[in-house]
Amino acid sequence: MPAAGQSRRRAFPDIPAAAAAWRNRLIGSRRFQRWAAAFPLTRRLARRDGERLFDLMAGFVYSQTLLACVELGLLERLRAGPRHSAELAAGLGLDDDRAAALCQAAASLDLLERRRDGRFQLGRLGAAVLGVPGLQAMIRHHRMFYRDLSDPAGLLRGDSDTELARFWPYVLGADANIGGAEAETYSELMATSQALVAEEILRSVQLSGASRLMDVGGGTGAFLGAVAEAYPDLRLTLFDLPAVTAAAARSLAARGLEQRITLVPGNFRTDALPAGADAISLVRVLYDHGDDTVTGLLDRVAEGLPPGGMLLVAEPMSGGSRPSRFGDGYFSFYTMAMRTGHVRAPAAIAELLAGAGFEHIRNPRTLRPFVTGIVTARKPR
Repeated sequence: MPAAGQSRRRAFPDIPAAAAAWRNRLIGSRRFQRWAAAFPLTRRLARRDGERLFDLMAGFVYSQTLLACVELGLLERLRAGPRHSAELAAGLGLDDDRAAALCQAAASLDLLERRRDGRFQLGRLGAAVLGVPGLQAMIRHHRMFYRDLSDPAGLLRGDSDTELARFWPYVLGADANIGGAEAETYSELMATSQALVAEEILRSVQLSGASRLMDVGGGTGAFLGAVAEAYPDLRLTLFDLPAVTAAAARSLAARGLEQRITLVPGNFRTDALPAGADAISLVRVLYDHGDDTVTGLLDRVAEGLPPGGMLLVAEPMSGGSRPSRFGDGYFSFYTMAMRTGHVRAPAAIAELLAGAGFEHIRNPRTLRPFVTGIVTARKPR
């Protein structure tokens, strides 16, 4: 198992700066572009680069097509089988031409498939949208993120008053004033999107050596619910803000888990963590916060764990020296819109953990790194 931050891919030397400058001058030449598009040995590459640039430019339209499919219920309407767009139009609230345009656009994105008889059926990606837990809720939630990105330069300068910052008030330190409705909105969205995260964690990390796991910032208990099913004998504790644990009590009772999971209300910014756990998890917590808050939290975690106790960190992570689309291209801007926190590479998380006194820091491989990255560590014995 590689240490945190260690690359798993073969490392290639950097292109010398002078060679890169020559390449970029050549590719940036309109004359060269015309020649490359016509020359048999280069036209395939030129076309591929052109298509990639077009996709970058048109990506917003593609994402809005996905949102329209979810909001209008197009994918659900095709669950039972193929239909002509004209048959779908009335149910979608669209005229025939607009329904046909939406179906064609969705088929171009592999959300739908167009059959030879002109009917449309679910494509692989459309079926996945229906089947992936929490995905439709997250797609709808992105309305706010789209608006926050309407002025990307302003967002980067920090000039924007973003909707995501108002949606996630707990991150900005409004802990004492967070209301039950706000807490439930936050917790419902987190709960529906936690299923895949829990799958990746439980596939990648063994908890059989622990006797009690405490999930700090655990929301309504979605992760601990998955742990309870996988480890029936493991004692479980959830620590979160009072308004959130109140919502967690209702959620866990509805799932029959109120006897398995102990709820402890508190504020990890200011309160000591409860003693007694020999494993602590921070699932999608650190990237919500700046380094000062994270450093204080990790110090409290270290104080709360016994010698040899395990810490599990699971959240979206930067690719570091090998930037990734999901970590550096998506989540870095998402946290920017939240106006606090940022994605960190596994090596950066490892450095923070080492600063808090942890050792045996590891970065287990996940099958779906776009869902979550993982770093584990141990308190010295």
